[in-house]
Amino acid sequence: MKLSTFLLGILLLGLSCKEKELPNISMEEDVRVLASDSLKGRETGSEGARMAASYLEQRLADLGLKPITAEADYTQEFSFKPRRDPHTEIEFGTVTDSSLNAQNVLGLIDNGGKRTVILGAHFDHLGMGGEGSLYRGEPAVHNGADDNASGVAVLLKLAKMLRERPDARDNYLIVFFSGEEMGLLGSNYFAKNPALNLEQVPYMINLDMVGRLRAEKTLSVSGTGTTPVWPQTLNSLNPGFELVLSESGVGPSDHTSFYLQDIPVLHFFTGQHEDYHKPSDDAELLNYEGMDLIASYILDITREMEAQEEVAFRTTKNESEEVPRFKVAMGVIPDYLFSGEGMRIDGVSEDKPAQKAGLQKGDIVVQLGDSTVVDMMSYMRALSVFESGDETTVVVTRGGEQLRAKIAF
Repeated sequence: MKLSTFLLGILLLGLSCKEKELPNISMEEDVRVLASDSLKGRETGSEGARMAASYLEQRLADLGLKPITAEADYTQEFSFKPRRDPHTEIEFGTVTDSSLNAQNVLGLIDNGGKRTVILGAHFDHLGMGGEGSLYRGEPAVHNGADDNASGVAVLLKLAKMLRERPDARDNYLIVFFSGEEMGLLGSNYFAKNPALNLEQVPYMINLDMVGRLRAEKTLSVSGTGTTPVWPQTLNSLNPGFELVLSESGVGPSDHTSFYLQDIPVLHFFTGQHEDYHKPSDDAELLNYEGMDLIASYILDITREMEAQEEVAFRTTKNESEEVPRFKVAMGVIPDYLFSGEGMRIDGVSEDKPAQKAGLQKGDIVVQLGDSTVVDMMSYMRALSVFESGDETTVVVTRGGEQLRAKIAF
């Protein structure tokens, strides 16, 4: 994917053209910049990530957002030493360390309010692949259009709409996080080194992978148990989404960093797909009309929440603590938006047990070994009992018929 000459010019000019008014840029144009081959997958600490950060700084300036303080610019710099042991915490340092340097990008819509809402999305991705990639070929640019140029583009659209709201009472801090793919690094650093008083933050909304809204308009929203007002607000303002609500404030994205600071959160997500963490996650595959619907929905939520004088925080059951640990994998991408009985497969990895057993996208796993599968959790419990070298039977429904197959781990 190549940048247009016009958009490449914007990117290379960076901050030097702040005094010039930029044209109105669509969500698709934003995605095509961020998901271009020129940025080489926006891996945290890379030149491509720095180019993406410069582009986002320029976009915030063009939209009239301000740095968080008069002395600051649009970035929050941090550095870290990459984690060699996955069980240890990332060690943050200063930008003078010999470790990797990265930056969050943030801009403020100052309405003179007493509260400041945080709206966030991560802009990093996997670079040329490596750890975290589900692609088995030679190193290739992982453009990350859905993950998470889509969330960034929706957030830029939201920033524009919030700027145009004449009646806004709250302030809004737009934050683009780096290092999410390496373990929520940017949001973790921000939450522990905030650029504002977190006691003045009523809630945080996170946009991560919102570019693949399906025909049935299924939209996952997590964190609905983190304040009592979320369920009523989400349902009363719903413009026609098939909402899949989850109470937990803990999940594999940046909202978790704020939930752990006792801030109510929401995470919007349109589901995984076969292109997740692969080079094929490209801009032309996104549903831009769906992204526009999501932006308008969140705008309505922010307006409704301004009428809430108090947004009480509640802790939620940490669902991740109940997830069993696995010694084997089927090699499938589950459909996390599926609300029927069983576990529907949304993608099958090459040369993995599921593919070798003949399983296909769209199959619904209803039994694994001796265990009946009724939902995601029961599927994970069933899978957790197997070890490498085991063989068992899997039962799936396909086109209304039940099929049985042998699967070897």
